[in-house]
Amino acid sequence: MKSRNDFPFYDYDPGDKQRLKRVMAEFQKGFNFLKRFENERTVSIFGSHLDKEGEREYEQARRLGGLLAKEKIVVLTGGGPGAMEAANRGAFEAGGQSVGINLELGRQEQRNSYVKESICLHYLFVRRVMLAHASQAYVFFPGGFGTLDEFFEIATLVVTEKIYRQIPIVLMGRDYWNSLKKWLKRMPMEKHRAILKSEFFFWRVVDNEKQALAILKKIPSCFVRHESV
Repeated sequence: MKSRNDFPFYDYDPGDKQRLKRVMAEFQKGFNFLKRFENERTVSIFGSHLDKEGEREYEQARRLGGLLAKEKIVVLTGGGPGAMEAANRGAFEAGGQSVGINLELGRQEQRNSYVKESICLHYLFVRRVMLAHASQAYVFFPGGFGTLDEFFEIATLVVTEKIYRQIPIVLMGRDYWNSLKKWLKRMPMEKHRAILKSEFFFWRVVDNEKQALAILKKIPSCFVRHESV
């Protein structure tokens, strides 16, 4: 029978006590960083890290970042490439606050060059909490597993009333998000009865950055975001 010592990846296991210390230190680091934005309107923007300059989603995110900056709204992203870079770039070019909560990937930090203020975290779940906690609204561009994970995380916090139920959640791109909505309605809600009809009220699907801005510029400067942390 093999023991844990037979598996080389355990050589990198810091142990539960050390891991707990690191998690606590990361949460403290994140919350300390976010204190500077307590009195600011902040929007977290999510999307694919694969989007490239010139593509529709990239350019929409870039324009939205610029529009938010002109409204004195902090643009907060995961600090990486793709849609994140585009949103940060738009805010940067407009002279606004462009903020990133970056993540270590391997031994490298994934950080785009348009972030003015940032921190780098090791744990993905800590970054996800920070992106949720900091903002008064969320924007989701089309994306892959990471974006969908973040969307369903926010959705779960809303339906469990851990997040203020009227918080704006903007989904950019009807062709992408309406297909997901149709599947959720047909399968989890109607066929399997795993989702209530009332759980479909909280997001807004838009076609472009101007429609998104019309929603986002109305957010208040502060309110209770959620109780999960």
